[in-house]
Amino acid sequence: MSNDKGLQDAHVKIGTKQTMKAVEIGQATEVYVAEDCDQRLTSRIVTLCAKHGVDITYVPTMRTLGEACGIEVGAAMVAVLKQ
Repeated sequence: MSNDKGLQDAHVKIGTKQTMKAVEIGQATEVYVAEDCDQRLTSRIVTLCAKHGVDITYVPTMRTLGEACGIEVGAAMVAVLKQ
C-alpha cells in the first residue's frame, strides 16, 4: 500500500462489524478490503458499498492491512471516516 502512514493518521474503523456499520450510517468515505478475507464478508461489503456509493480499495493480505492501520494483527476491512 502506498499510503500506509495515511491509514494510521486517518480516522478509521477497523474490522468487519465496525466497517459495515460505518458504511450503513453514511460515515465511511472509503473502504479497504483484504483480498484474502472470507469471500462471504467480501461480497457483503461490496454490495453495501455499491448501495451507498463508497469506494473500495483492495489490499493483498489481512496482515498488510492490519500493519497499515498500525495494529499487530490482521484486519479483514477498514473504513476511512468522514471528518
